[in-house]
Amino acid sequence: MKILVISDTHGNVNRALKAYALSQPVDAIVHLGDGYADAGLLRDALDVPVINVAGNCDPFSDVPREVIWEYDGKRILLTHGDMYQVKSGVAKLRKRAEEIGVDAVLYGHTHQAFSENNRDLLMINPGALANHSICRSYAVLNITKDGITARHYEID
Repeated sequence: MKILVISDTHGNVNRALKAYALSQPVDAIVHLGDGYADAGLLRDALDVPVINVAGNCDPFSDVPREVIWEYDGKRILLTHGDMYQVKSGVAKLRKRAEEIGVDAVLYGHTHQAFSENNRDLLMINPGALANHSICRSYAVLNITKDGITARHYEID
Protein backbone atom coordinates (compact mmCIF):
# COMPACT_ATOMS: atom_id res chain seq x y z
CA MET A 1 0.00 0.00 0.00
CA LYS A 2 1.30 3.44 -0.95
CA ILE A 3 0.19 6.32 1.27
CA LEU A 4 0.58 10.07 0.84
CA VAL A 5 1.32 11.57 4.27
CA ILE A 6 0.70 15.30 4.78
CA SER A 7 0.34 17.65 7.71
CA ASP A 8 -0.14 21.28 8.62
CA THR A 9 -1.84 22.42 5.44
CA HIS A 10 -3.46 25.35 7.30
CA GLY A 11 -5.90 26.01 4.47
CA ASN A 12 -3.58 25.23 1.56
CA VAL A 13 -5.57 22.45 -0.05
CA ASN A 14 -4.10 23.33 -3.47
CA ARG A 15 -0.61 22.32 -2.35
CA ALA A 16 -2.08 19.10 -0.91
CA LEU A 17 -3.70 18.38 -4.28
CA LYS A 18 -0.35 19.02 -5.98
CA ALA A 19 1.39 16.57 -3.60
CA TYR A 20 -1.32 14.04 -4.42
CA ALA A 21 -0.80 14.51 -8.17
CA LEU A 22 2.98 14.19 -7.82
CA SER A 23 2.66 11.01 -5.75
CA GLN A 24 0.32 9.08 -8.03
CA PRO A 25 -0.75 6.39 -7.73
CA VAL A 26 -1.55 6.30 -4.00
CA ASP A 27 -3.96 4.05 -2.13
CA ALA A 28 -4.75 6.48 0.69
CA ILE A 29 -3.95 9.89 2.16
CA VAL A 30 -3.10 10.52 5.80
CA HIS A 31 -3.55 14.10 7.04
CA LEU A 32 -1.95 14.69 10.45
CA GLY A 33 -3.84 17.78 11.55
CA ASP A 34 -3.96 21.55 11.40
CA GLY A 35 -6.24 21.48 8.41
CA TYR A 36 -9.15 19.14 9.20
CA ALA A 37 -11.31 21.11 6.75
CA ASP A 38 -8.63 20.54 4.11
CA ALA A 39 -8.80 16.80 4.81
CA GLY A 40 -12.56 16.98 4.24
CA LEU A 41 -12.07 18.79 0.93
CA LEU A 42 -9.57 16.12 -0.16
CA ARG A 43 -12.03 13.39 0.85
CA ASP A 44 -14.76 15.03 -1.25
CA ALA A 45 -12.55 15.74 -4.29
CA LEU A 46 -10.51 12.54 -4.60
CA ASP A 47 -11.32 8.91 -5.07
CA VAL A 48 -9.04 7.61 -2.29
CA PRO A 49 -9.60 7.15 1.44
CA VAL A 50 -8.46 10.08 3.60
CA ILE A 51 -7.58 9.24 7.20
CA ASN A 52 -7.04 12.24 9.45
CA VAL A 53 -6.50 13.41 12.99
CA ALA A 54 -7.07 16.86 14.47
CA GLY A 55 -4.25 19.21 15.36
CA ASN A 56 -3.91 22.03 17.86
CA CYS A 57 -5.28 24.50 15.27
CA ASP A 58 -8.41 22.38 14.72
CA PRO A 59 -10.28 23.31 17.92
CA PHE A 60 -13.83 22.74 16.69
CA SER A 61 -13.17 19.47 14.90
CA ASP A 62 -14.96 16.28 15.88
CA VAL A 63 -12.02 14.32 14.41
CA PRO A 64 -9.99 12.30 16.95
CA ARG A 65 -6.63 13.65 18.11
CA GLU A 66 -5.00 10.25 17.87
CA VAL A 67 -5.72 7.09 15.86
CA ILE A 68 -4.10 3.68 15.72
CA TRP A 69 -4.43 2.55 12.13
CA GLU A 70 -3.77 -1.05 11.13
CA TYR A 71 -2.91 -2.35 7.70
CA ASP A 72 -1.47 -5.70 6.62
CA GLY A 73 -0.44 -6.59 10.17
CA LYS A 74 1.28 -3.24 10.79
CA ARG A 75 0.10 -0.86 13.52
CA ILE A 76 0.63 2.85 12.94
CA LEU A 77 0.00 5.67 15.40
CA LEU A 78 -1.36 8.83 13.78
CA THR A 79 -1.16 12.00 15.86
CA HIS A 80 -0.53 15.68 15.35
CA GLY A 81 2.22 15.57 17.96
CA ASP A 82 1.53 18.68 20.03
CA MET A 83 0.20 16.56 22.92
CA TYR A 84 3.70 15.03 23.13
CA GLN A 85 5.60 18.33 22.91
CA VAL A 86 7.38 17.23 19.71
CA LYS A 87 8.81 20.70 19.19
CA SER A 88 11.10 19.81 22.11
CA GLY A 89 11.98 16.34 20.78
CA VAL A 90 10.35 12.98 20.15
CA ALA A 91 11.12 11.19 23.45
CA LYS A 92 7.54 11.44 24.81
CA LEU A 93 6.06 10.35 21.49
CA ARG A 94 8.51 7.44 21.23
CA LYS A 95 7.56 6.35 24.76
CA ARG A 96 3.84 6.44 23.84
CA ALA A 97 4.53 4.38 20.71
CA GLU A 98 6.45 1.78 22.70
CA GLU A 99 3.69 1.61 25.34
CA ILE A 100 0.99 0.83 22.77
CA GLY A 101 3.18 -1.40 20.58
CA VAL A 102 3.06 0.22 17.16
CA ASP A 103 5.39 -0.30 14.21
CA ALA A 104 5.38 3.34 13.11
CA VAL A 105 4.39 6.82 14.22
CA LEU A 106 3.24 9.56 11.87
CA TYR A 107 3.07 13.05 13.33
CA GLY A 108 3.25 16.73 12.36
CA HIS A 109 3.15 20.02 14.31
CA THR A 110 6.82 21.05 13.94
CA HIS A 111 6.55 22.02 10.26
CA GLN A 112 9.88 20.21 9.76
CA ALA A 113 10.38 16.91 7.98
CA PHE A 114 11.82 14.18 10.21
CA SER A 115 12.59 10.49 9.81
CA GLU A 116 13.98 8.05 12.34
CA ASN A 117 14.11 4.28 12.31
CA ASN A 118 15.21 3.16 15.75
CA ARG A 119 14.66 -0.16 17.51
CA ASP A 120 11.98 -1.37 15.09
CA LEU A 121 10.02 1.88 15.35
CA LEU A 122 9.71 4.16 12.33
CA MET A 123 8.92 7.80 13.17
CA ILE A 124 7.93 10.11 10.33
CA ASN A 125 7.00 13.78 10.25
CA PRO A 126 6.14 14.74 6.66
CA GLY A 127 6.79 18.43 7.28
CA ALA A 128 4.18 21.03 6.36
CA LEU A 129 2.36 22.29 3.28
CA ALA A 130 1.32 25.66 4.73
CA ASN A 131 2.24 28.89 2.95
CA HIS A 132 4.00 30.21 6.05
CA SER A 133 6.34 27.19 6.31
CA ILE A 134 9.95 27.82 5.36
CA CYS A 135 10.40 24.39 3.78
CA ARG A 136 7.29 22.68 2.41
CA SER A 137 7.30 18.90 2.19
CA TYR A 138 5.30 15.70 2.33
CA ALA A 139 6.11 12.01 2.70
CA VAL A 140 5.17 8.83 0.89
CA LEU A 141 4.86 5.70 2.97
CA ASN A 142 4.99 2.18 1.56
CA ILE A 143 3.60 -0.67 3.62
CA THR A 144 4.40 -4.23 2.62
CA LYS A 145 4.48 -7.52 4.49
CA ASP A 146 8.23 -6.98 4.80
CA GLY A 147 7.92 -3.62 6.55
CA ILE A 148 7.28 0.09 6.28
CA THR A 149 9.43 2.55 4.36
CA ALA A 150 9.09 6.28 3.86
CA ARG A 151 10.57 9.00 1.71
CA HIS A 152 10.26 12.80 1.96
CA TYR A 153 9.69 15.16 -0.97
CA GLU A 154 9.97 18.94 -1.07
CA ILE A 155 7.28 20.89 -2.89
CA ASP A 156 6.90 24.53 -3.85
